[in-house]
Amino acid sequence: MCVESPLMISVILDMLVSTSISTFFTGRYFKHLGFEVCYVRNFTDVDDKIIARAKELGEDPISLSRRYCEEFCHDMVTLNCLPPSVEPKVSEHMPQIIDMIDKILNNGYAYVVDGDVYFNVENFPEYGKLSSRELEDNRAGERVAVDSRKKNPADFALWKSSKPGEPFWESPWGPGRPGWHIECSAMSAAYLGYSFDIHGGGIDLVFPHHENEIAQSCAACKKSDISLWMHNGFVTIDSLKMSKSLGNFFTIRQVVDIYHPLALRYFLMGAHYRSPINYSHIQLESASDRIFYIYETLHECESFLNQHDQTVRKDSIPPDTLSIINNFHDVFFTSMSDDLHTPVALAGLSDPLKSINDLLHTRKGRKQQFRMESLAALEKSIRDVLTVLGLMPASYSEVLQQLREKALKRANLTEAEVLQKIEERAAARIQKEYAKSDAIRKDLAAIGITLMDSPNGTTWRPTIPLALQEQQIDAP
Repeated sequence: MCVESPLMISVILDMLVSTSISTFFTGRYFKHLGFEVCYVRNFTDVDDKIIARAKELGEDPISLSRRYCEEFCHDMVTLNCLPPSVEPKVSEHMPQIIDMIDKILNNGYAYVVDGDVYFNVENFPEYGKLSSRELEDNRAGERVAVDSRKKNPADFALWKSSKPGEPFWESPWGPGRPGWHIECSAMSAAYLGYSFDIHGGGIDLVFPHHENEIAQSCAACKKSDISLWMHNGFVTIDSLKMSKSLGNFFTIRQVVDIYHPLALRYFLMGAHYRSPINYSHIQLESASDRIFYIYETLHECESFLNQHDQTVRKDSIPPDTLSIINNFHDVFFTSMSDDLHTPVALAGLSDPLKSINDLLHTRKGRKQQFRMESLAALEKSIRDVLTVLGLMPASYSEVLQQLREKALKRANLTEAEVLQKIEERAAARIQKEYAKSDAIRKDLAAIGITLMDSPNGTTWRPTIPLALQEQQIDAP
């Protein structure tokens, strides 16, 4: 194990154009448990697709990659993902890559053909152990073009000889560049050693990418070992994988233009990371509605506690409240420790949130002894969990306003227009024009704006548009 102490977690994530959903919360949770986390997120900035795209744009491949890497990092900050401990790029680690290929050759697991270096899969009997594939299952031409120079069609490139107009680096086998798989093994070994705790990536990387990583890492060092592989499921649209080739592709920035980043984060955590998650407006609306409820409840609690500035005795929390908090913590720890089962952890928020609302708004709750102590303890317990999940905003009032602004944008309204509708409805009610009053409320609800009447007047909040609510009810 690449472990500096008993409390050290070593993690690597393969990066090309996507991220592993599991990394949204693994780092924070491990740190919450007391582990020191070394998180490596490597970038492939040299490969066939990048070179082809750079030619189309008339741009240097490394410059193109750098630009996309920077854009990706910006999106990860937007989604409140923790930065990695180190973020290596292929173009900056050629000596390490060449050195590993040399070790594989010297150990008898690879061969050179016309300046190309190929891994010999037949010399590695355990090939296929991750994906549970037999060597004969790998049909020639299925993944890459057939190359008659290979000893076995499944043999994969460790080093590719240079072609005219492509970037290249000098090596013992001539000028060229790395194959796709070798770079990840070399960079993980450089920062974590040959044995480390967790390797993450998309489910589509199990074969051939991660299978090939295992083979070449073990070929370079027999003691190479990864304790746990974490593969996230696809984000789908209508049960089809989201991809550019299918034309059903959305960028993070397109989504957060109309939905709050924390709503998108909540949505992604709403399914277990190994399962596919279906992207739809109803799912995003539901996530947005849910986090508005969470932050609104906590904001009301915080405001109440601030208005009643008095000493809160931590030793005076009622047994019923302690039971709710302890059960909440137990559910959170058990679910997160069970392969990061975030849907169960999120569902666990319901009871403490309901308890806060009961204490704030019901006659029985307002009369409860040690009410302040209960509210303070409940708010803190929820805040602590939201922090671990990366769902804790800088300010409750600020995030609620941002959620309102996103809802207005989706509804194609301004707040002034909503307030005007509220005034028109109030006037209609005074004139006993109840049909008109109801129509105004229904029209706003249809586009995701719900009106709430109270003795202090009428206010509004975002809600799931009526048509989408009906879809939700009709869904099997």
